[in-house]
Amino acid sequence: MTVVSSRRPPPALPLALRNRLAELILASLRDAGARRLLDELADSPEAVRQRWLPADARAHAGAVTARAGRAAAAVATRPLDREARGLEEPLGDAAALFDAGLYFEVHELLEPHWRAAAGAEREALQGLIQLAVGLQHLANGNLEGARALLGESAAKLSGRRLATLDLTTLGEAAAATRDSVGDDFDWTRVPRFPRLR
Repeated sequence: MTVVSSRRPPPALPLALRNRLAELILASLRDAGARRLLDELADSPEAVRQRWLPADARAHAGAVTARAGRAAAAVATRPLDREARGLEEPLGDAAALFDAGLYFEVHELLEPHWRAAAGAEREALQGLIQLAVGLQHLANGNLEGARALLGESAAKLSGRRLATLDLTTLGEAAAATRDSVGDDFDWTRVPRFPRLR
């Protein structure tokens, strides 16, 4: 399996493929069969072409393999057999995906929790989602959208806690990232996702 340490997101995929792969990535956090398929996609562009992609999308095999490789390395750090304990497990999963540059998947992972939350917890989750989506906009070249969402994220994360996470430093990093957005953005400036204690 190819492991990529860059904070820059992997290549973009057409919407239908992006959504299908994101569904597999999220399933692989809990399901051994999905994790095996993700590992296979990460290891072999030919397997992707032959077994997973429709004939009209086979030109995207390399991009699928790159994204699957990032995801496979990230989810390999997460145990399959675990108990759900409030937001602790989803936040741990989000941290692994975020630090692999899989910002769209972070959004997809956290959105159901945001929908179910209320009050300060909901605001903090929204800030995390906006950070991830802002970085995805940046990767896609939407600089204006990136700046706007990174700014909103910074405001929502500042002074907040979520589970045992202090999100203030992440909010400050989101603001600094917003201020450095440009065509020549240095992806090493992207903050790391905080870890649960």
